[in-house]
Amino acid sequence: MAEEKLGQLRIQIDSLDQQILDLISERARCAQEVARVKTEVDPSAVFYRPEREAQVLRNIMKKNDGPLNDEEMARLFREIMSACLALEEPVKVAFLGPEGTFTQQASLKHFGHSAVCVPMAAIDEVFREVAAGAVNYGVVPVENSTEGVVSHTLDSFLDASLKICGEVVLRIHQHMMISENTRRDHITRIYSHAQSFAQCRKWLDSHWPMAERVAVSSNAEAAKRVKGEWNSAAIAGDMAAEMYGLEKIAEKIEDRPDNSTRFLIIGNQPVPPSGDDKTSVVISMRNQPGALHAILEPFHVHNIDLTRVETRPSRTGIWNYVFFVDFEGHQDDPVVGKVLERLGERANDLRVLGSYPKGVL
Repeated sequence: MAEEKLGQLRIQIDSLDQQILDLISERARCAQEVARVKTEVDPSAVFYRPEREAQVLRNIMKKNDGPLNDEEMARLFREIMSACLALEEPVKVAFLGPEGTFTQQASLKHFGHSAVCVPMAAIDEVFREVAAGAVNYGVVPVENSTEGVVSHTLDSFLDASLKICGEVVLRIHQHMMISENTRRDHITRIYSHAQSFAQCRKWLDSHWPMAERVAVSSNAEAAKRVKGEWNSAAIAGDMAAEMYGLEKIAEKIEDRPDNSTRFLIIGNQPVPPSGDDKTSVVISMRNQPGALHAILEPFHVHNIDLTRVETRPSRTGIWNYVFFVDFEGHQDDPVVGKVLERLGERANDLRVLGSYPKGVL
């Protein structure tokens, strides 16, 4: 009876698989038609629409009845959308490399595996590639929940005219890994990025207090070095372990289980409202008492939620500072427009870095 029941279920699964296949193919053909119509109207049309993709994914999560959870279902649709978009025009994305880093993982999480991802050696190179039009978008880290802001990213915005088009938050899991050549009882050196060492400091102090900690340019570089040594280990993420064929001897060794990094998507085009957005601005204020209050007061008056405030030294004078502010809402919202108008009257300079959908996944 069990075999008969299993046979019936397998037949049902085969039938459902065929229906899924047919529907995905139909969606892909529809995407091709969208590309044709857009190109007829505008030969230089933009195919990737961050606000439209965010709306679709939110709708999928809202309508999902399980048993797959909302995020898992949205990830499946992200990959379908990524593959369909590649039929229209593959999205080319620059990320802070090399391959195997958390930034690459964030790029694939946001754009799907059909995007063409190109590693860059430094954050400012990502900005340059996007500004030059060599790629459609860039992905750069901006803050970590444990170690704070990534100053190089904020400083790059001071020199660039690019727009923030989106965000993605990635849970960061660090693993201790070795190669097939490593002698476990003779590990004297551990490679990793400086931030990863900081995120795993307590675990390392407890388990490997005598091992030399060697900071390298990226976790992927750490994984690469371990391949050729017998007395070393690396701290890196899943992607680096898979890419370099390393064995994880201790998993999720980060000191805080909620360790996450936020990444920004940068591009050349402004993003229309999606219905659930953030706005990022950079504000230069006069060096005088009450400058911070002058920035915060309009947000309080209009009941707009601030999600982040950071300061960086100004390029225009000693002891002058600029403020990077993230808040909920889109610059096209009337209330947000009033806040920006008020800030413009008080600031030496106000620049909207972008309004963009809140991270869905």
